[in-house]
Order: sequence, then structure tokens, then C-alpha cells
Amino acid sequence: MPHDHDNHLDPMDARVRALETILTRKGLIETAAVDAIIETYAEKVGPQNGASVVARAWTDPAFAEWLERDATAAVASMGFTGRQGEHVRAVFNTPDQHHVIVCTLCSCYPWSLLGLPPVWYKSPAYRSRVVIEPRAVLAEFGLDLPEGTKLRVWDSTAELRYLVVPMRPEGTEGWSAEQLAELVTRESMIGTGLPRVPA
Repeated sequence: MPHDHDNHLDPMDARVRALETILTRKGLIETAAVDAIIETYAEKVGPQNGASVVARAWTDPAFAEWLERDATAAVASMGFTGRQGEHVRAVFNTPDQHHVIVCTLCSCYPWSLLGLPPVWYKSPAYRSRVVIEPRAVLAEFGLDLPEGTKLRVWDSTAELRYLVVPMRPEGTEGWSAEQLAELVTRESMIGTGLPRVPA
């Protein structure tokens, strides 16, 4: 799908920067208010939202099937929707297949599920290299996958964002969705990491 971003910038990033500049110069908002918004996306919105979606998929087979078939609707049923009406597709890791998310032209990212994108996600090095040599990039993140595991890289766009559903860690039988959500990391939902190992 084509990206519709000017100068390869996330349009929301550009709008936020411009709006913040105008409003602060006119004295209509304070820096503290902007900081509060950023904190909301960093600490309260995500990646807790995405983690709760993954944990529900791990504990509810019917929801997992719905998530795989129509992630936009399944995620919306939990109250999480895209900031600009973009669609979501969930891709499920298996022992034979590992998925990684990137946005090669800018930084399209499922904010409503994962909160603020990590700095490295926007970096030109990640955006270019993960497509060409995903296994090497993952190794740099400390993720060494078995040679037999196939890698698939998904390129996000303004219209379609991706969520990786990592494999449920072993030793979590009988755990509640709330307990499981604590194991889900932002990196595991991008594909550059795995869930935490249960203590």
C-alpha cells in the first residue's frame, strides 16, 4: 500500500509538533499539558492496551480466531481504536514463523495499542535494515531465532497497522489474562523481542 506522508513523516507527528508550537506561542496551553498527553500515551495507553489484547487471545480461542480474521473489529470490541481510523491486522507467531513490523517510509505505528513508538522504530537504520537483513537486526536486539524459523516483515501504512501476537510463554497454564498481560512487552508486539519469561 502506498504511504501518503509528506516528507516521510507521520502526519500525526507533524500536526502535533505544529499545533504545540502555535498553542504554546499564543499562551493557550502549557508545556505541562503537553507532557501530560505524552505521559498518557507512554504510560497509560500503551503498551498495556496491546498486552491486554494479546493476553485475551492467549486465553480465549474464540477471540483469537476473531482477532486473526478481523483484528480491527476484535480490538475495537475492547475499546481500542485507531487515532485516524486506520485498520489493524494481527499476525500470530508460531514455532515455524516469526513476524516483525516496520514502516519503511515513515513511522506508522498502532498508537492506540502500543502507546508511543520507540525511538529506534523511527530510525532510518531500523526501517531500511530490518527488511533486508531481519535476522541480523533481531540478533542485535538480543533475539536469536532458530535457523528453521521463517521471518516475515510487515510494512505498516497510514491505512493499515500491524500487531504481532507472540507465542504464549510455557509454564503459564492456568494464568489469568491479567497475569499474562504482565508478560507481554512492546517489543514482543513489534516482533523485535519475546514476552517475559514467567518467574
